[in-house]
Amino acid sequence: MKIAVLGPGGVGGLIAGALDRAGSEVVVVAREQTAGAIARDGVHVQSVLLGDFVAHPRALARLDEPVDVLVVATKASGLAAALERIAATPAIVLPLLNGLDHLAVLRERLPAATVLAGAIRVEADRPRPGVVVHTSPFLLVNMASSEPAVAPAVHALADTLTRAGVPAQVMDSEAQVMWSKLVRLNALACTTSAYDVLLGEIRSTQRLRADLLGAIEEGSAVARAEGADDVDPEKALAELEAAHDTLGSSMQRDIAAGREPELDAIPGAVMRAGARHGLRCPTIERLVAMIEARIAARESPPGR
Repeated sequence: MKIAVLGPGGVGGLIAGALDRAGSEVVVVAREQTAGAIARDGVHVQSVLLGDFVAHPRALARLDEPVDVLVVATKASGLAAALERIAATPAIVLPLLNGLDHLAVLRERLPAATVLAGAIRVEADRPRPGVVVHTSPFLLVNMASSEPAVAPAVHALADTLTRAGVPAQVMDSEAQVMWSKLVRLNALACTTSAYDVLLGEIRSTQRLRADLLGAIEEGSAVARAEGADDVDPEKALAELEAAHDTLGSSMQRDIAAGREPELDAIPGAVMRAGARHGLRCPTIERLVAMIEARIAARESPPGR
């Protein structure tokens, strides 16, 4: 398969690097400066699961050529601008963004039937262009489509990713793919970012653990209302119980680095979906308010 990766950050860079190392034809699509750095130096991957290696995918600032798959791995806030770099129509599109609302954006911009529901479970960051650090051993891509016509391509993509060392599976429903990740991610992102501590301390501190549980339960209720009947709060909690103590979240890392956190894409998506069904999420709302207060305090000038 010929695969383009839009957004070679922590997620996209890891995917592109793994596929290129496995022999797939890979094209990275990024801003001119990033594309130039990757074209010159490659993608340096440091992974506790895949090892350390340098991949050399082609890098372009604009995709004008046909591809079998477009993997979209930008941040939600940068999606619209990034899509301006896509001039070709891919056969299928695998979005690996956080949240929910990006699906509607992609299905308006590209043929709706080609856009899969997709989610990745990974802890990876991009400290600088062309460098990816994958810091924990869990790695899994889930995908689904309600369009029978694309099923062969979806299964072929899952096989291609798995052979490259990125385990991938095709699930039964789009709601299951999106919400099984979002419930867990939202609880982790909100608690780690509100309190600026890692998962181990959250699990071992009664008050923080109560907030983690509250966010899971509220998110699970919204998921069920959205049709994700298989999303179980006990399973989401068990996944976080099994994770390592030093697990953080991309939102927490974004705040620490002074980057815009995905408050709208992650908890915002949960609360908007809850509102559609008359469901309030008081724990999530309170954690978001704490995060916003942390950001405001950091941005306020000294002495103000």
